[in-house]
Amino acid sequence: MKKQRKKKTLAFKNAVAGYLFIAPFILGFILFMIVPLGQSLMMTFNEVNLGTGGFDMNWVGIKNYMDAFTVDPEFVPFLLSEISTMLLNTPATLIFSFFIALLLNQNFKGRGAVRAIFFLPVILSSGVIVGIEYNNALLQDMKDVISSNTNDTSVTGVLESILITSDSSPMSMMFMYVFQIIDKVYDIAIASGIQIIMFLSALQTISPSMFEAAKIEGCTAWESFWKITFPMVSSMILVNVVYTVIDFFLKTDNTVMTKISEEVGKLNYGFSSAMAWVYFLCVIIILGIVSLIISKRVYYYE
Repeated sequence: MKKQRKKKTLAFKNAVAGYLFIAPFILGFILFMIVPLGQSLMMTFNEVNLGTGGFDMNWVGIKNYMDAFTVDPEFVPFLLSEISTMLLNTPATLIFSFFIALLLNQNFKGRGAVRAIFFLPVILSSGVIVGIEYNNALLQDMKDVISSNTNDTSVTGVLESILITSDSSPMSMMFMYVFQIIDKVYDIAIASGIQIIMFLSALQTISPSMFEAAKIEGCTAWESFWKITFPMVSSMILVNVVYTVIDFFLKTDNTVMTKISEEVGKLNYGFSSAMAWVYFLCVIIILGIVSLIISKRVYYYE
């Protein structure tokens, strides 16, 4: 009975600590976000015009939603394009960040400097630096050189012409996916900073004694990876998937976000709010499906 009470007490303390950490976000959300979200949702069912005392709303029902799907020629193609690109980039970003985290977890000279270099994309993708990156001709040329793969004389160009055939066989589709990832290597590297840190923190929590015991039992490095390393960081995979999906859908060069901003600039508040809520619901549904699938394979340990 005493042991059970200690476990409950420890769990209770951990829960309290967790709630204290997220309390500022919850408080800020309640104070500053609940009312704007409610107003935005109301706008989706109204035709909104600027009046002398604020917004004048005329009820139109689901007309704004119908216009987004059936009248506007750009919203649905943009939405499908962003979802397909997310499905392409997310696995590549996770694999790349996990591989880099494994490398950075090794002991070698200059490890701290290398870690700082891989964290630079987080700094470069924040705030004003984003505008500098997208408006700077030199950085844009560097991006084009890094991600360019259209030259048939390049090694990747020759391999692509050899390996990718006109049929739709699984092997050809796999090679096509790999070369699409190679074309997007710059974007993937820029988007991997936080994920690398999360994976690295998870790798550093694994006790070295587990690898020592596995080595004594005769496990190879490959077996230790799949039996120890991968299960131990599986909980962080779910966190990184959620972060990567949300980060992708909120990028400044996102076509759907740009479309919504343009409609706001045209003072189409009801129509832009409807598109924003459709976009939000799509993201929530995708996150729910991904979380449901991955959570069944996650291994939690004390």
